[in-house]
Amino acid sequence: MLPLLLYGGSILCQVACVVHCIRLGRNQFWIWPLIFFPVVGCLAYFIIEVLPGMQGNRHVRVMKAQAAKAIDPEREVRNARDALGLADTIANRIRLADALAAVHRPGEAIPLYREALAAQPMADPRTETKLANALFEDDQVDAALATVEDIKEPSGQSERDKLNLLRARLYDHVGRQDEALAIYRDIVTRMPGEEARCRYAALLIELGRKREALGVLEEVEDRMKRLDSYQRRDDAEMYRWAVDKLRELRAG
Repeated sequence: MLPLLLYGGSILCQVACVVHCIRLGRNQFWIWPLIFFPVVGCLAYFIIEVLPGMQGNRHVRVMKAQAAKAIDPEREVRNARDALGLADTIANRIRLADALAAVHRPGEAIPLYREALAAQPMADPRTETKLANALFEDDQVDAALATVEDIKEPSGQSERDKLNLLRARLYDHVGRQDEALAIYRDIVTRMPGEEARCRYAALLIELGRKREALGVLEEVEDRMKRLDSYQRRDDAEMYRWAVDKLRELRAG
């Protein structure tokens, strides 16, 4: 059975490569090695003709970045630290702080964000929001809340929504649920991804408003069905949580 599967796979590979070669007008010389040396020919054709054309594909770039991150999660931290060693700039300090925050080392990111902010002549709401988020992740809730309340409203809608998502999370954490709900209700229709919707639904469930939560999670489910696996990957944990909660709410 296995030899038949391997043989069938080899034939499919040959056909796919030959069709690709003819349709895209590649050098017709490839047809001969593809036919007479199927394994080596298909491998060489993929490396030389197919792979370079995939480099500009967004999904391929995302997959490569995710694979690199999974294999070596500290790589960007090292690269950012090297860049800061070569040039001690505000941008490089923020880059290193971002890299540390991404690998769940907020305590190391906080002083870098503070140093970058102190070196700037004007307010920087985006970096201040990152600082507040790092403080929150480091369990410095009071400091995070104070930082958020002092941030000047960003000019861009996307940055305002990111700031308000963090503000809603903090309000929820300190027991100001009504204020958190109002913020979530405002931003869920604009923010990309599903974090805002899922946090909104979680708060509704916590407050016993399960019918409303069901409606929000059904929106998440509907949006999830419209995305392919690559597009769902960034919010995979949120989608798993939403599916589990939907199952519970529908069963109840």
